[in-house]
Amino acid sequence: MPYRRTPRIEARLSASRERIRAAALAVVAERGYAGFSIAAVARRAGVATGSVYRHFPSKSELVAEVFRVASQREVDAFARAASPARTAAEDLAAVIGTFARRALRAPRIAYALLAEPVDPAVDAERLVFRRAYAAVLAGLISRGIATGELPEQDVEVSAAALVGAIGEALVGPLAVGAARPDDRERHAATDPPAGLIPNLISFAQRSIGAVSDNA
Repeated sequence: MPYRRTPRIEARLSASRERIRAAALAVVAERGYAGFSIAAVARRAGVATGSVYRHFPSKSELVAEVFRVASQREVDAFARAASPARTAAEDLAAVIGTFARRALRAPRIAYALLAEPVDPAVDAERLVFRRAYAAVLAGLISRGIATGELPEQDVEVSAAALVGAIGEALVGPLAVGAARPDDRERHAATDPPAGLIPNLISFAQRSIGAVSDNA
């Protein structure tokens, strides 16, 4: 008869996996991918390195799992910020403002999610989540076209372009925020300007025709 794990053992294994995953998220939030290691995760979780490998057979697999969890959390916050009760211009301001403020409040993990060089498995996941952000924006744009607030346009192209432009605009400020203190001092001139978020919102609204260039 094949061995079957008891519910108690399954619960213990599930709790151990969750503790390891939470520890891995904390390590990335503090150190980025550059400072990520199985040993650091094990220390944070209070387990042996072998226990980490029993749940995640490779560093690559654990890194990808961290990315998926953290990215899904941000996509969910992005989607919750949208509301059909607002105008297209207001809704775009809400979702982009939410995304940018969350990123700038936690620059190290935001930079890790957006652009930090890492394992190819994460690069593949990045494409998946870029499409998820674009899907939220596509829904917003489609509603605006249907109500006559926005001009006719290629919804998918507009949404993808906005995701790319907003991410690119934030990479520089986030890279500085994620750097070590001595690096931040050397690059203080590149700290995010006070008008960064309003400018991002204005750019996005004009890009899809939510406001006119004369507004």
